[in-house]
Amino acid sequence: MAEALLKAALTTIKPGHYKVSSAGIGALVGHPADAKAKQLMMTKGLDISEHRADQLSETMIHKADIILVMESDQKQAIEAKQPSAKGKIFRLGEWGGFDIPDPYQRDHVVFESVLRLIDQGVNQWLEKL
Repeated sequence: MAEALLKAALTTIKPGHYKVSSAGIGALVGHPADAKAKQLMMTKGLDISEHRADQLSETMIHKADIILVMESDQKQAIEAKQPSAKGKIFRLGEWGGFDIPDPYQRDHVVFESVLRLIDQGVNQWLEKL
């Protein structure tokens, strides 16, 4: 959900200028987005049905100018694995001082709440980029 929202928002600002991709530190590689996430994103006019989970790699970390994570624990885990990434990892909710929980296998209402937090984080980052 975060990838699609950020990509869409950045495209309206500077089309083709930013590359946004998504990867997890414990991803179910190749799995599609959750049905609840797909449904919610369609209400925003964004189709994530082609999304497939990917695992964060050293190459991705080195190529990235900035890495946005959902939770502080993810930031710490990446920095522990790749100390060279320090200074370019931030939470999506960094500017609002909040973590965004993983809604995986949770109720629809949790996905809605998470989407609101993602939207808030994306909007705050747009002001900073």
